[in-house]
Amino acid sequence: MNIRVVIKIGLIAAVYAGLTIALAPLSYNFVQLRVSEALTILPFIMPESVLGLFIGCIIANIYGGLGIYDIVFGSLATLIAAYLTRKMPSKWLAPLPPVVINAVVIGLMWSYFSDLPFYLTAGYVALGQIGACYFLGLPLLFFLEKTKFKEFLNG
Repeated sequence: MNIRVVIKIGLIAAVYAGLTIALAPLSYNFVQLRVSEALTILPFIMPESVLGLFIGCIIANIYGGLGIYDIVFGSLATLIAAYLTRKMPSKWLAPLPPVVINAVVIGLMWSYFSDLPFYLTAGYVALGQIGACYFLGLPLLFFLEKTKFKEFLNG
């Protein structure tokens, strides 16, 4: 791992955590729209972003959410989703793993802690993820692919 890769991982972690914490009212509520989740499309074009997203999510979850459960399971959900995003066959499917994985994992946690039915909590999480990943993340992916950012990210 060279210094350029370490810097990219650190920058992605910082941006993810910074956005999540800065937009805390949106990021940690039962019905949430984590704007930072738009970054979960990055593994589709940049493999090292998987680790950056995982680290950023750990940091963000320390500051809010559901305590140790969110730090562990929420961050692992981001890690799994980022890995699966890397494996997606098309950019249109790249946002799908974060939507599905987070709906299940975070939906289960919210269901357990709120005593609400899983289908309701998973549905709310999925709606927020669709907003972040498809309506913010997918345009970000198209933007990165059409600009010099892709060369910078992969250079």
